[in-house]
Amino acid sequence: MSDSYGAPRSEDRAEGIATIQAALDAGINLLDTGDFYGLGHNEMLIGEALKGRRRDQAILSVKFGVLRDPGGGLNGLDNRPVAIRNFIGYSLKRLGVDYIDIYRPARLDPAVPIEDTIGAIADLIKAGYVRHIGLSEVDADTIRRAAAAHPIVDLQIGYSLLERRLEGETLSACRQLGVAITAYGVLARGLLGGHLQALPSADDYRHFSPQFQGENFRANLELAERLRTAAERWGATPAQAAIAWVISRGDDMVPLVGARSRVRLNEAIAALDLAPSDADLQRLAMVAPEHAAAGLAFPPDQKRVGKAE
Repeated sequence: MSDSYGAPRSEDRAEGIATIQAALDAGINLLDTGDFYGLGHNEMLIGEALKGRRRDQAILSVKFGVLRDPGGGLNGLDNRPVAIRNFIGYSLKRLGVDYIDIYRPARLDPAVPIEDTIGAIADLIKAGYVRHIGLSEVDADTIRRAAAAHPIVDLQIGYSLLERRLEGETLSACRQLGVAITAYGVLARGLLGGHLQALPSADDYRHFSPQFQGENFRANLELAERLRTAAERWGATPAQAAIAWVISRGDDMVPLVGARSRVRLNEAIAALDLAPSDADLQRLAMVAPEHAAAGLAFPPDQKRVGKAE
């Protein structure tokens, strides 16, 4: 709602707030953001949406640590304890709340031991500013080290029909430790949503993704159409099928759906009423198997998973 999918327009702000409030009214209570989304714009948007509502209606999950410049460029990571105390002060102010439910580093800072980062958040818990600690895009070893320092409630990581790197040691470590999964990229940045018809605009971050360029994009649209055919067999849209598949992977799976309008929100919520059979789910996995997308999701120079040093 803030910058990754194109610069927000004035009318987008009103629809964004209405969508957040509609989600809360429908019983969707997890709101995920980052202090660097839109250089604070997203936190302020959520803060406006929460005005006049009970604080306990929303579980606020906030990522920190990504540094940006005035032009929106990425300038590395900072997970030092002194920086964390600074970041949370601004987040609380922008959100208009007294505490954050789940606070997490957006990526592992290779210059800061994970134990130091977790210890700093644990101090914020003691002070009443944070309720729980989460992680994002880290490997099994880092999860174990973090959990040894303080209980971890969830790992946020990309997971979808097309991206299953979570499965294996990382997922096993999470389940051994009772760490839930909040899965982002469930619709593969829109590839599985069934609504894309044209290449993203130049101010959309997907413009830089190999999956959305040239022949790759055309091949991926054909993949989406095959998913549509499979989903229609049991009365689902492609987006609903992709969401239902992630939900089916376990009770510890929480799909993060980036709906930017009430229309898309309602479509996503309807996925909860679907009852696909095992055969339906297997068919989806066959139509859209892992690595089926043409091209890389991110440019090669973008680091995805952090390993503790």
